[in-house]
This record gives sequence, structure tokens and C-alpha cells, in this order.
Amino acid sequence: MTAKDPFTGAAVVAGVCGWPVRHSRSPRIHNYWLRRYGIDGVYVPFAIDPANAVEAFRSLSKLGIRGLNVTVPNKEHAFRAMDALDPSAERMKAVNTIVVREDGSLHGSNTDAYGFLESLRESRPGWRAETGPAVILGAGGAARAIVSGLQDAGAPEIRIANRTAARADEIAAEFGVPVKPVSWDERADALEGAALVVNATSLGMEGKPALDLALDALPKDAVVYDIVYVPLETPLLASARARGNAAVDGLGMLLHQARPGFRAWFGTDPEVDAGLRAHVLADLGK
Repeated sequence: MTAKDPFTGAAVVAGVCGWPVRHSRSPRIHNYWLRRYGIDGVYVPFAIDPANAVEAFRSLSKLGIRGLNVTVPNKEHAFRAMDALDPSAERMKAVNTIVVREDGSLHGSNTDAYGFLESLRESRPGWRAETGPAVILGAGGAARAIVSGLQDAGAPEIRIANRTAARADEIAAEFGVPVKPVSWDERADALEGAALVVNATSLGMEGKPALDLALDALPKDAVVYDIVYVPLETPLLASARARGNAAVDGLGMLLHQARPGFRAWFGTDPEVDAGLRAHVLADLGK
């Protein structure tokens, strides 16, 4: 294959669906890997109306599509359309990766927790969940995935704070020990003794107000992670670096969560490297 003819009529087809879907960076990630590994495949966006999502997912095998990534608002619809689910998707009640098996059945997984943990381990190779308490800010889908991942990884305590307290309470009740809800007004105090802080809200994202969080009580050896990646350096991360804390941006989670799907569809375990990161950053900068 050449740069002018990257795939053939026999190409493996996968893609991403959402409503809308044009904002997704997944095609940039997966097509980079396809070119890098010389795979006869293509990854394309599909705009799927939520009203037709379940029917569309059930038609994937008839269309010869190997699988899809699923973004908002179709993750819950994908959950209902699957024939089989991995434990993470079962727990999250949401699917972000669909694999069409050889018999035409649909297998759904949720790779957000995997992406979060892998990016954290890549950025901080010595990091261990059992080192100390984690503080999670937010209670949306990303927060639930992060709580799930940290719980499985052995975090001794997970403190979760959200502007709407009831949602943090729901997550704590659903996941049980070691998850503990914390009042949003007490979020700064909750940092005392923490080994990890994660902003799982949209605060700090381009066009949104910054996350208001005083870091005074945070130990200097704690890691500060922000799932926002536009901008890459959020006010939270800048504050963390200024006081000597290790800071991890959200781009790694985006890149690593894509790996399991690519491996299942195209048969290669792709590497998240500096070239991929630069390739995606070039698009983010537009």
C-alpha cells in the first residue's frame, strides 16, 4: 500500500459513531495507526441518530463492519444492543467499544477505565493505586469509569465530590467501599493526605470556567490528573506544577482507551508514542 492508496476493497472497516460525531478525534488516532502498521483497513465516522442507534448497531454484521467506538449520546443505546458484555461495560451500563464477532454477534466493552489507568502508568511509571487516597471531582460517565478503575486497582479510599451532591452519593452507593462522597464545598479539605487528584468535570475546558480548587492541603508528592485535553495545560495542571506536584493531562486517556478496539478489529496492539501524540495535538491546535 502507498500513501495514495492506503486501503483496498478488502479493507477491514471500523469507525466511531455519535450524534454529532464530527468533533471526534478517533479517526485521526486509528488511521494514524493503520498507516504506521501498514494495515489494509479504514476507520470512518458515522453520524447515528440516537432514535435509530439500537437498530443501526444490530445491522453492523450485515454491513461487514468489524466494529465501532461509541461516543455520546449512544453509549447507553449500545449497551442495550449487545449480545455479550465485558465486566467493565456491565458495571458502567455503557459501551464505548463494539466488536462484531465471527458469528455476527456483538460484544461490548468500556475501555475508559483502561485508558485512564494506562495513561497514568505511562506518565508516572512508579504510580500505584494503593499508595493512598484518591480524590475525584465530578460524577459523570468519566468519573464513574475512573472510580471503577481505581477501585479495581486497589485504591484504599476514593473521595468523590460533585456540584450536585446526589450524583456523588449515587456513585458511592453503587460502588460501595472504598468510595466516599464528599461535599463540593469541602473539596479542598478532601485533598489532605491524598495521593491522586482527578478533575473529571468539564471545568477548565476551552470555553468553560476554570476549576476552583485550592491545592494547599494536597501533599507535594501527590499526582494531579485532569481529563480535559483542550487546552492541554489547564489552570489546575499549571497550579499543580507551580507547587511541585506531578501533573498529567487528559490526552493520554483519549489515546490509550483506543488501543483495545484497534487490537480487536485490526489484529495489532498499537503503541501510544510521541508520534501519535504530536499527530493528534496538531489537530487539537487548529
